[in-house]
Amino acid sequence: MITLYTWNTPNGRKISVALEEMGLPYTVKVVDITKGEQFDPEFLKFSPNNRIPAIIDDEGPDGQPITVFESGAILLYLAEKTGRFLPADPRGRVQVWEWLMWQMGGFGPMPGQVHHFLTRPEGPARDYGLERYRNETRRLYGVLDRRLAGRDFVATEGEPSIADFAILGWAWRHERHLGSLEEFPAVAAWYARMMARPAVAKGFSVHLG
Repeated sequence: MITLYTWNTPNGRKISVALEEMGLPYTVKVVDITKGEQFDPEFLKFSPNNRIPAIIDDEGPDGQPITVFESGAILLYLAEKTGRFLPADPRGRVQVWEWLMWQMGGFGPMPGQVHHFLTRPEGPARDYGLERYRNETRRLYGVLDRRLAGRDFVATEGEPSIADFAILGWAWRHERHLGSLEEFPAVAAWYARMMARPAVAKGFSVHLG
């Protein structure tokens, strides 16, 4: 059994979606970040950066428990554990790694900054932050749109990969940081395709706080 320590955020949803797609049994331990529960000493023992999500897998390597923090590391771990959503072919794996790192390094931090500045008091600092990070977020959507032109999935053919799950977690919040996907038709088609998957729908509906 896997215990998922998380909250209802894009990074948290990446993992609930992946777990559902992989058919792995798990339970959710809600970490209420609005109450500072991510700083609990017990949580910090296995998530030292005081961030969600994190997991404890009771049946890790060699049948022994293992803890994993950071959403990208969790996705890679789960893919290796199940042998799913990460190609065995080295060239195919590299493409998944590339787009997973693209998400971790940009398509997450940048829209996350938009979310932050949306909560700031009106004024020059808020205006500057929103302009800067909305522009970069829009650029990243453009990168993704060009990649998805003529493709069903971001890094693989035939079925999604962990890169799709990672990116989807943030695209799920597009109305907040971008507005409409109308400007990016390939992204819009991919988003609809992904959200229509039953396991993805279940991953987004499970209670995470």
